[in-house]
Amino acid sequence: MTLRSSQQMAFLRQSEIRNMTLECVKVSGINLSQGVCDTELPEPVRSGAAAAMLEGTNTYTRYDGLTALREAIAQKVLRDTGAKVDPESEVLVTSGATGAFYAACLGLFDAGDEVVLFEPYYGYHLDTLRALAITPRFVALDAKQDWAFSVSALRAAITPKTRAIVVNTPGNPSGKVFTRAELEQIAALAREFDLYVITDEIYEYFLYDGRAHVSMATLPGMRERTLTMGGFSKTFSITGWRIGYLVASAELCHKLGQVHDLVYVCAPAPLQMGVARGLERLPPTFYEDLKLEYTRKREKLCSSLTRAGITPHVPQGAYYVLADSGNLPGSSAKERALALLRACGVAAVPGSAFFQDGRGDDLLRFSYAKREAELDEACRRLDAFRR
Repeated sequence: MTLRSSQQMAFLRQSEIRNMTLECVKVSGINLSQGVCDTELPEPVRSGAAAAMLEGTNTYTRYDGLTALREAIAQKVLRDTGAKVDPESEVLVTSGATGAFYAACLGLFDAGDEVVLFEPYYGYHLDTLRALAITPRFVALDAKQDWAFSVSALRAAITPKTRAIVVNTPGNPSGKVFTRAELEQIAALAREFDLYVITDEIYEYFLYDGRAHVSMATLPGMRERTLTMGGFSKTFSITGWRIGYLVASAELCHKLGQVHDLVYVCAPAPLQMGVARGLERLPPTFYEDLKLEYTRKREKLCSSLTRAGITPHVPQGAYYVLADSGNLPGSSAKERALALLRACGVAAVPGSAFFQDGRGDDLLRFSYAKREAELDEACRRLDAFRR
């Protein structure tokens, strides 16, 4: 007998994000490769989770999450978008936004179906599709045009097998914020070809230069065909808690809730309560201060990258920078990332991790979701590297 592993998962490799994190540890460097978001979590979130543990909220929750959190999410959606959603039937608490995406793909699509991704893409989106034998179709965002896309290219990517379009706004790794006009163009095609739109909106509060976040589900005719994914890893600096959510029609939430229950059972109960308390108790100024804090961090890192000759594509949102690696030694993005790490102890992700067929090889991705002192040291090292 010959023992073997799944052929379906043979494509999986350790991500370049984790690879560069490991390389960074070897040289005791500063990790700007992984968006770990190691800043302090808000006190209501911390104390809310601790109190829930002490009070006995430590068992299974309902398959769709604790009532308090579903109600808090519904209030958040109403406050931010003006849309009313039913916390009893249209909100599903998930094991992170990635858990929401996996449950959605597993519950909606069959092997051989196609789903459109904008490129550069988030690696987990692509790998989830491949793990379920769903075929990705790619539509390029143009870095020279503020990551705009061609409507004709999007139309050409849609075939009779296409079931959905994935939109990540604000985007990882590009930092693109889709405008209302762009979302309306996507929505028109989704209605024309009867497609779902799955939106990953986890960076919704990380916006710069007066930009506004527009949620696809609020556009005319899109409520029933849109699955809105979000989470609190970034907003509350709790990437290890794995608390996300999905907002969709009652029919979809019920079906995908069963799928999520099968795969994950439920998100951690006391941590759900911590997030609920944060949503209930943090004032609007918290979100405004978050935007200001990350605007400063964006400017700080982009200025250092510019001085170092690693020209950034200044992000419109999220907390990542794609930057031109052409001035660094090496014949590939991976070689240039390693060269930079060895020269100054700052880790970045090879841009090729977010593109197909060798594209993105002239880019590196940096994250600035770091404590102030650590980001300052990274910038000091970049400045010294240039000198």
